[in-house]
Amino acid sequence: MADQPDGKNSEPSAAELADTFGRVAKVLAREFDERLAEVGVSFPRARVLVEVARLGPIRVTDVAAAVGIAQGTASSLLDALVRDGLVERVQDSADRRVTKMVATPEGEQQSETWLQAYQAAAEELFAPLPRSRRAELLAIMAELDAR
Repeated sequence: MADQPDGKNSEPSAAELADTFGRVAKVLAREFDERLAEVGVSFPRARVLVEVARLGPIRVTDVAAAVGIAQGTASSLLDALVRDGLVERVQDSADRRVTKMVATPEGEQQSETWLQAYQAAAEELFAPLPRSRRAELLAIMAELDAR
């Protein structure tokens, strides 16, 4: 809470919340990028790869929805993963007009390596937050995400 000149606390404004949330999000993103750089796949590509490995075979539109990005962005990231040999395109057995994405064996391995590094980085970055408050923070973020 912000202190007023008379020493009383006031509720933080929505702008203060937005500013703090934005700063923390940028710091976390930068820290994750730094810690995960050694894994060999950028954070955005890794998120897409993990979802393809987890849910594949999967359509591009479903990858985009799972990661929370635009379909065009998902398509570009998937193209890069295909070039890297981590994902491949396959025809849908039920509808030959549909192309789905599936992780290659190398992609599956890369996905697992990235997930382990991500979990370790997350534990380190969220260590200052007491475990007893994680559920509260998650619930608050889920409320914001539900919009």
